[in-house]
Amino acid sequence: MPRASVRDRLLAAGLETLRQQGFNGCGVQDITDAAGVPKGSFYNHFDSKEALGAAVVDHYMQVGESQWKRLEDASLSPLRRLRAYFAEQVDTLVAGRFECGCLLANFAAELADHSPAIRERVAASFAAWSGRIAKVLGEAQAQGEVAQDVPPDMLATFMLGAWEGAVLRSRVTKDRAALDAFLRLAFDRSLEAGTPACSQGAAQARTPD
Repeated sequence: MPRASVRDRLLAAGLETLRQQGFNGCGVQDITDAAGVPKGSFYNHFDSKEALGAAVVDHYMQVGESQWKRLEDASLSPLRRLRAYFAEQVDTLVAGRFECGCLLANFAAELADHSPAIRERVAASFAAWSGRIAKVLGEAQAQGEVAQDVPPDMLATFMLGAWEGAVLRSRVTKDRAALDAFLRLAFDRSLEAGTPACSQGAAQARTPD
């Protein structure tokens, strides 16, 4: 395997450090120490910690690309695919003992009013994430799994907001109750409302407890 470049090492270390300590809870020295590179090399790649933070948002989305592939699994119906995706996210949070949470939500809470550059990256990332969810929901509506009375973009916005709230709650309680409530209510109740076909599709999308 080729050795990671200094920039890649800074991005990887920046992601972990910023998730664990928060943007304002760490400095450039913490990040370069975690990356194992001299502090002076940081400014060969990034003008500031804010510039690194913006780049880390993009890196965070790239790291999650493998999990997004779940949304394209044609062997599953759209609703089963979407639930499997979020169930995988739950497993990741449980494995991490509910620490750190979602970088996008963390940055939104900490920096939305203070860093236009990072806010714009976070907003674009949320839009891209919501768009992928909306695409699957649109497919589910076309196949009769989900009621068509609400546009898929609106459903995706609601679902993503509910998910981020559940993630935040799990960090406080240090258990999976809020995450399991999200899965049950989003897929067994909210999305099955409407026509009988939708109820049948949602029932098929359920997984055993």
